[in-house]
Amino acid sequence: MESFGAAVNGVSHTEDPFSGPLTFIAPWNYKVLAALMFVVTSVSLCENFTVMLVTFRFKQLRQPLNYIIVNLSLADFLVSLTGGTISFLTNFNGYFFLGKWACVLEGFAVTFFGIVALWSLAVLAFERFFVICRPLGNIRLRGKHAALGLLFVWTFSFIWTIPPVLGWSSYTVSKIGTTCEPNWYSGNFQDHTFIITFFTTCFILPLGVIIVCYCKLLRKLRKVSNTHGRLGNARKPERQVTRMVVVMIVAFMVAWTPYAAFSIVVTAHPSIHLDPRLAAIPAFFSKTTAVYNPIIYVFMNKQFRKCLVQLLSCSDVTVIEGNINQTTERAGMTNESNTGEMSAIAARIPAAGTIPPKTEEHPNERSSFTQIPIPENKVCPM
Repeated sequence: MESFGAAVNGVSHTEDPFSGPLTFIAPWNYKVLAALMFVVTSVSLCENFTVMLVTFRFKQLRQPLNYIIVNLSLADFLVSLTGGTISFLTNFNGYFFLGKWACVLEGFAVTFFGIVALWSLAVLAFERFFVICRPLGNIRLRGKHAALGLLFVWTFSFIWTIPPVLGWSSYTVSKIGTTCEPNWYSGNFQDHTFIITFFTTCFILPLGVIIVCYCKLLRKLRKVSNTHGRLGNARKPERQVTRMVVVMIVAFMVAWTPYAAFSIVVTAHPSIHLDPRLAAIPAFFSKTTAVYNPIIYVFMNKQFRKCLVQLLSCSDVTVIEGNINQTTERAGMTNESNTGEMSAIAARIPAAGTIPPKTEEHPNERSSFTQIPIPENKVCPM
């Protein structure tokens, strides 16, 4: 903890953020940050708890492709519960009144759960690529594959967030003095090696996985739609998935690029002068991902929305079971009907090397490409 005290204040070496507010920052600045963190934390906790609750109540949602989405919600929930709550309390008081060890714990917890969420996005992109592009032929995504993905996410994230606790770099107070984070401000070469490695494995690598997987996914959809010539059947889901992918990548970049850029700049120039309020913005943006991740990855899913509507509208929740006795025209989708929109689309895409002949389409078949085959919800008693 010796180095922790030296780097405890990235702005001033004369003021201790554990004993009182920084005197050169007006108290109202902390109140504004506290109000913002209260709103973000409250919304995030409600959204992500709803995701986990609906998934728990409806068996149809508990499918391999949804495991990582629930894991993402759990990670975001824990980020808000730890980092969001502590940030609200410390900003409300104007300084990190909880002490140094609480700072280390908060820095580790927020970084750990944040990286879990970040890598969950990457694994989700890979799983969608796996479902749509079928790189291993007829091998489908199973529960054991999804479980291995979860194990990788938590293990990999722990490997790269525990070193500062053990002495390779450290967790310290941010410039604003009310949150804790990895020590970007140290001029020590050993600390620099950790930051560079951390930046590569926890930002560059997951971003690369996301971009590569979604680009391959879009290329596959475009190739299939061009081959089949089904403008009414294949172009529509292609456009929908394209919009979804663009939103996902833009959201990822908006949330994490400022924080990653800030960490690299400060690491390269530890003595750079930055206004503490300006330096707090990147960290705040990264915490907002816990709010819009559920909206992008869950609430935009038709299957989840139907279950959510039934949960909110009925006192006696009826589990929506997958209809395994589909009509003849949907026979090819019966094994995929419970896995969500991505698998519904995948059911229409032939395995590698096979191109089905062009056939006359049935109107109902056209709609089944983009809609999830869920039976109508039961009407709730008045």
